[in-house]
Amino acid sequence: MSESWRTRLARLKFNLFPVYRGTGGRVRYIREDWQEIRVEIPYSWRTKNYMGTTFGGSIYGACDPMHAMLLIKNLDESTYAVWDTEASIDFKRPGRTDLYAKFELSDDEIASVKRAVDADGPVNRAYEVDVVDADGVVHATVENVVHVSKR
Repeated sequence: MSESWRTRLARLKFNLFPVYRGTGGRVRYIREDWQEIRVEIPYSWRTKNYMGTTFGGSIYGACDPMHAMLLIKNLDESTYAVWDTEASIDFKRPGRTDLYAKFELSDDEIASVKRAVDADGPVNRAYEVDVVDADGVVHATVENVVHVSKR
């Protein structure tokens, strides 16, 4: 699938939103069905720390809202409430180049979340994403726990 004009507009809004813009991250792609988002964390003066490597806060901040956004867009917002509840980041190696993360939700995962909430009430789901360089070398792994409940 490709990007639609609606997801292009959403990408532009993400990148202009002051809080997200402050992370230094950039949303580069949102699939038309909102089941994939790709993010870039450019290596620049805005994202470098004192040691000359990519600031961990930029890595985390650029990744923080993405799994929640995928769920929000794929669940009925009038029926389900979605919140990030906790997160962790495991730094593997310092970043000295642009970094990338790809967030995906499958149809099966979306259906599983709906079934779990409808049957058992509120659920917490943990999602991991690797933050990689252009060669695919992992620099960090970010885990977000997303809470989903009925409204």
